[in-house]
Amino acid sequence: MACRIIALGSGKRGGNTSLLLDQAIRGAEDGGCGVERISYAHLDLEAAMEAVYGTDPSADPLSNELRDIFRRFQEADGIIVAAPVYTMGVPGRLKSLMDLFLAIFYAQSAERARIAPARRRRTRRGLFLSLAGSVNCPTVFDGSVTTVTAFFGILGFHYSDDLLIDDMDTISDLRTRPDLLESAYDKGVALAKGLKKKKQ
Repeated sequence: MACRIIALGSGKRGGNTSLLLDQAIRGAEDGGCGVERISYAHLDLEAAMEAVYGTDPSADPLSNELRDIFRRFQEADGIIVAAPVYTMGVPGRLKSLMDLFLAIFYAQSAERARIAPARRRRTRRGLFLSLAGSVNCPTVFDGSVTTVTAFFGILGFHYSDDLLIDDMDTISDLRTRPDLLESAYDKGVALAKGLKKKKQ
């Protein structure tokens, strides 16, 4: 059976987070899964958030674009999220997307039921990749990991692995650290192979 993974990143090509995601995607594809990359930075979320938090209870928070993206999350076997640490958490636009899906999850029972049947929740897996500048803050990833774990749970994915790299203020350019890029590749391979095994 075909294995499908969603790779969710900022879409900023050439940046360190995108380099990390590129390697994880390459690993997942080499591991035997198809990967679709989605950029959260370019999604129009304003109208959706207004529908969720506004005064009109009948407003539909899902535009055609977001409904299609939501459907792709429902159909995926795995997910990779790549995001830097911003103020001890994930970037605001990514958090808005997560909050939107949370609102849909709790507000619309029909959508909630269709996110992932119980049998698929047992097999869906997620990988989180993140970068932080500081090396002397042992809790720097705690907020992001907690948020991403909750996001995976909303969508019916199990938080199965991560790659969390600090001291980026010193490293500066991940291309000088092929060992870390190789680690991202290996994580992608492992995710894909694990998903394929679950689907057998």
